[in-house]
Amino acid sequence: MRAGVVLAAAAAALSLAPAAGASALVARDASGASLRVRGGTAVVTYRQGGRLHRVLASGAIGARVPNPSLPQVSFRLRYGARAAGGSCGRYDGPALPLLVAACKAPDGSYWALQSWQRLLRDYGGARGSFELHLSHWRGALPRLTVWQDWSYGGRFDHLFGKLTYRGRGVHGFASTHRGNPLDDYGRNLYLDTLDSAYGPGWRRDNGFLAHGPGGTFCYGLYRHGSHPSGKGRAYRLTVLGPGVTPIVRWQATAREFDPRADAQLNALERSLGDPKCRRS
Repeated sequence: MRAGVVLAAAAAALSLAPAAGASALVARDASGASLRVRGGTAVVTYRQGGRLHRVLASGAIGARVPNPSLPQVSFRLRYGARAAGGSCGRYDGPALPLLVAACKAPDGSYWALQSWQRLLRDYGGARGSFELHLSHWRGALPRLTVWQDWSYGGRFDHLFGKLTYRGRGVHGFASTHRGNPLDDYGRNLYLDTLDSAYGPGWRRDNGFLAHGPGGTFCYGLYRHGSHPSGKGRAYRLTVLGPGVTPIVRWQATAREFDPRADAQLNALERSLGDPKCRRS
């Protein structure tokens, strides 16, 4: 299922508006990005198209648990505003993938910039725009738990797991038939495969939706239409955290087929209670 494109907020000078879809996306193909914190506001500076840009972000931290009656938290982004002062306290929080810069604010919360090629072509894509994402949180990060098993007697590799935040599943309440979220809560996970039939290095296999209510998901590396199996030497899953929490990633080497382990993992997958992911 192809993930939907999240549009960047309009960069009109001195405009003030919430980021669409609770996205922490602040720029594409930016360079020289830096971060500082002034009170409850992050000041992000970067270059794009040969010009210096600045955006102020405020008004959001962490994420709400899924609630169809309330919007997910989102930043107010103010492009082009002047901002003097501020600092970037030494970051002592959890390790983050794709990190550009991170700061500890005076109130003990954390801010971070991460850069990621999120929107790659399915079934072999390796080139795409780098998205610059900003996050703000306290406490634990979203948790991405992934297990590897197999399908059809070991012919194909298979992944399943769950995305949670503070012990609750991350999921939305509506999506397209292709699995694109239609609300601020839904999240797609993006699977890359290493040295597969798609080509050398890391290549995109596909993107798929976390299911409610537990944030569960499953995906088989089968042949998809005319596309070969994405079986590779290793796999990684990357996902935008809920609300304005950071991007999180899982990565592991592919496992050799083990019939006993496969039976145990099938039972584990059934125990997650996702009817879209039941295994025999």
